Amino acid sequence: HNNNMAALCRGKHRWKRTNCLHVLTRNLTGNYDYDLVVIGGGSGGLACSKEAAQLGQKVAVLDYVEPSVKGTKWGLGGTCVNVGCIPKKLMHQAALLGTAVKDAQKYGWQISGPICHDWATMAEAIQNHVRSLNWGHRVQLQDKKVKYLNIKGSLVDEHTVKGQTKAGKETILTAKNIVIATGGRPNYPTQIPGAMEHGLTNVALECAGFLTGVGLDTTVMVRSIALRGFDQQMAGLVTDYMDAYGTKFAWKCVPKSVDKLSSGALQVTWTDTHTGNEHKDTYDSVLWAVGRAPETKALGLDKLGVQLKRETGKIILGSDESTSVPNIYAFGDIGEGRPELTPTAIKAGKLLARRLAGHSTELMNYDNVPTTVFTPLEYGCVGLSEEEAEKRHGKDGIEVYHAFYKPLEFTVAERDASQCYLKVVCERAGEQKILGLHFTGPNAGEVTQGFAMGFQCGATYSHLLQTVGIHPTCAEELTKVSITKRSGLDATVTGC
Repeated sequence: HNNNMAALCRGKHRWKRTNCLHVLTRNLTGNYDYDLVVIGGGSGGLACSKEAAQLGQKVAVLDYVEPSVKGTKWGLGGTCVNVGCIPKKLMHQAALLGTAVKDAQKYGWQISGPICHDWATMAEAIQNHVRSLNWGHRVQLQDKKVKYLNIKGSLVDEHTVKGQTKAGKETILTAKNIVIATGGRPNYPTQIPGAMEHGLTNVALECAGFLTGVGLDTTVMVRSIALRGFDQQMAGLVTDYMDAYGTKFAWKCVPKSVDKLSSGALQVTWTDTHTGNEHKDTYDSVLWAVGRAPETKALGLDKLGVQLKRETGKIILGSDESTSVPNIYAFGDIGEGRPELTPTAIKAGKLLARRLAGHSTELMNYDNVPTTVFTPLEYGCVGLSEEEAEKRHGKDGIEVYHAFYKPLEFTVAERDASQCYLKVVCERAGEQKILGLHFTGPNAGEVTQGFAMGFQCGATYSHLLQTVGIHPTCAEELTKVSITKRSGLDATVTGC
């Protein structure tokens, strides 16, 4: 039946007719190939499909990686596993180990000879780990009886998905519900000559940080601000530390062109928007980190009337991840206004699967999602930035407790800790409910994850003070924070 359908797709008018008939008979009999078809085998799509299968649903997941401009492809698992969080954190770790080797000498380790980093060794080891994750995902899908199809999916109607193989062979799948979890891909500034031919794409500060850390001469060009959307005081500490760490910054600069010289080097021309002057310099590699665009274009959403946000191209969703078309749902990075984070996609996907299977009515809560930026000095936060808290509650409606602290491990190593800082943004009145918590320092992700749970329980400033610290840790400084910004007192922690 499906093969006949595929054959009929070729004649447009005939397709329309068979399509109506097909949908009609199917709706009357309720006979679909699958209960759920998920388009996108990233963090969210995999979590959703596995959860649905475990709840007894018949599920298929489609995953297809369109090669990047440079022709790079990768396996099952999506951005996070292949070209995002996982390789990023491992490269960050490589850079941290370089700093640790330098510190080690102050701690009495005798290290002879020059210390240098071999990129190829690291890259191969990370690739091998990523491949093992690709394999692990395939095995899990098999174990949980999810049908995995390495084909590119698009929507025909609210119950039908068309899949295309690399060779162009088409398959038609029908489903009671369809879920879109295709995520996003990096933007290229196509208006800049040479950008696509000669550039790669990456995550700005994190990449610049670990490239500096493994000994490469790295410059970050910033047209406006760093870490847009994050607390800007914290962002300033992150970039100040990177600056001291050896990363160069070209602030308020806009690139004009990239040209490949006969030597193979890349010449970048840019404008300093402060002075209006034009500058040129040569580099071995140029990386663009100018945001991500949702993978919505090839899905055929316009034909079905799935509403997108015009400015971003993302899908407009209800609180239950529903699109404007019945039986079609979407979540993860593709959703308008959703945080572009793996754990939110995973959680949202599992909850959606439970609702579609009739097992639960629980909705995803997108408030107080913790996150960490893995720059050389890590920055973790949960809740509101100081700016956002001030906007919602007024300057007089919030109290900000803060401290500059020195991690114990920095002392013997004689490392500068002037950017190690934390702040807790609270409501000023009543119980002083905590609105936002911010921390720069070693292991910021581990620190922030623990405190994030408090936000689910309505944590207040007094709860924080009642918590006994673990000594000696950086995290304990949060339980001792007592100086307010309003007081104007020096917030530097003294003593052990």
